[in-house]
Amino acid sequence: MRIAILNKDRCQPRRCSHECEKYCPRVRTGYETIVFGDDGKAIISEELCVGCGICVNKCPFSAIMIIGLPEALDKPTHRYGQNGFALYGLPTPQVGKVTGILGPNGIGKSTSVQILSGALVPNFGEDIGDWDTVLEHYAGTGMYDYFKNVVDGKIKVSQKPQYVDMIPKAFNGKTRDLLEGTDERGVMDELVEKLDLGHIINRNIGELSGGELQRVAIAACAARDADFYFFDEISPYLDIYQRINSSKLIQDLAKDKAVLVVEHDLAILDMLSDVVQVAYGMPSGYGVITHPKGVRIAINQYLKGYLPEENVRVRPDAITFEVHPPRVATDIATLLDYNAFSKKYGDGFSLRSDSGSLKEGEVIGIVGPNGIGKSTFVKILAGEVEPDEGELESEVSISYKPQYIKVDSFMQVRQFLRSITRRFDTSYYEAEIIKPLQLEPLFDKMLNDLSGGELQRVAIAACLSKDADLYILDEPSAHLDVEQRSLATKAIKRFAENNGKTAMVVDHDIYMIDMLSERLIVFEGEPAVFGIAHPPSSMQKGMNKFLSDLGITFRRDEETIRPRVNKKDSRLDREQKAKGEYYYYKVDE
Repeated sequence: MRIAILNKDRCQPRRCSHECEKYCPRVRTGYETIVFGDDGKAIISEELCVGCGICVNKCPFSAIMIIGLPEALDKPTHRYGQNGFALYGLPTPQVGKVTGILGPNGIGKSTSVQILSGALVPNFGEDIGDWDTVLEHYAGTGMYDYFKNVVDGKIKVSQKPQYVDMIPKAFNGKTRDLLEGTDERGVMDELVEKLDLGHIINRNIGELSGGELQRVAIAACAARDADFYFFDEISPYLDIYQRINSSKLIQDLAKDKAVLVVEHDLAILDMLSDVVQVAYGMPSGYGVITHPKGVRIAINQYLKGYLPEENVRVRPDAITFEVHPPRVATDIATLLDYNAFSKKYGDGFSLRSDSGSLKEGEVIGIVGPNGIGKSTFVKILAGEVEPDEGELESEVSISYKPQYIKVDSFMQVRQFLRSITRRFDTSYYEAEIIKPLQLEPLFDKMLNDLSGGELQRVAIAACLSKDADLYILDEPSAHLDVEQRSLATKAIKRFAENNGKTAMVVDHDIYMIDMLSERLIVFEGEPAVFGIAHPPSSMQKGMNKFLSDLGITFRRDEETIRPRVNKKDSRLDREQKAKGEYYYYKVDE
């Protein structure tokens, strides 16, 4: 079985010679396999298509996908018209449980929520969907009762959007006004305390940072009196402390409600979920949502790239972790020795940094809560901010990717990257930057039309494209799915190793820090009051210090060697805390 997908935004029939039709072998033998509709766009007959792939390769705008599907996928749950995206399967909301969804972006998660909320009627591949057909299709299953309640208007849905930076465009007012308007359960004061929103409660929404907006959005979603709650990515812009607090709040919410969470931070998904459903397929082409699986089983299968129950390989290579941190060789040249320094902003925040050194070709992770001085630290290293005490004499050139990416250019992605580096058209740049970051499909898009994840990948590429000695990337994982995080991690690490360049990565995703870093800089202190930057240390020493402040311990999974959060006060948690081994390298036998 195969489906044909046409990206109508890319299809430009007035700018091409209709290569898809001209070179199609079935058309040339007299079959109307490809025709052009009233809007001038191509229409591909899936019944007549033989799957040769010639049209895919000949289309000058890469607008066509011909996808071979497993035979078990007979009828889609919903399809957006002929040659449109197809969704197979649905998440299963379960009262009293948090259901996690693990999969790439563009795979149908938003479509699923629209269906579960009743805003979209599944059409099962037909032109129009109707609820009678839906109820007949799900008769005798657990989903029948759910959809019967949807039809009868007994299901109320509360949803947290993925891109919280859009909230100021939809709401103009103070944080208090937004939360009071959504507080249907009378829990606003409790949510404000749990999510530490007291200091911003009287500030305008337009003045809030990304992390503050994220916590306000979580609070607004949780405050509604709903039967089904959907949280689309809770981790972007939040530090690890805030992520854990948000996870605990959502778990409390799920005691008598059905909760669905899409999350790409695997440590948080592992800790938060009761069951996980894997979403796989081809972004913008089709998506398949599996039946619920145990959390450990689902994440391990996804990391390995193979789903045994479905007999489907979702990735050619497994995402792997190292048992031990990389060893730092003593003969590696030093890029920069920096002295201790300090910086104070009036009567407000102050930062103190111990002295340290950076080695050539290494990747250093930077961890700590938000508002602790990490951005100030890297700006002082970059020479953008002068310290109050301690001199930094350095001729090191720095390329910096900020946490919040603003677009003030109306250039195409191709033009933007070409304006930054002369290496754009070289085979090296294509192999080391373009392919790992999956940028080629974005080349003809305008920068201001990119989604959050697309803009993040372009920003990473732009940072690595500049000629510098030190590359600093602030939260490169934001809005990237698990696949993209893995690819971005490999691209950053390989770039540093192959070019003898030093990279510093500020991130709150423990998995990304674990895969990427050779050494660690840990920040401690009180957010918005003072921060202390410790010197670079080994991964084990640094993570032990960081996790001891958090009060959580990690063990290693037996199969994938990935870090897993121990349940608080469990046997392993107590044992590791007693030994001071918060970051556990020994694999259980």
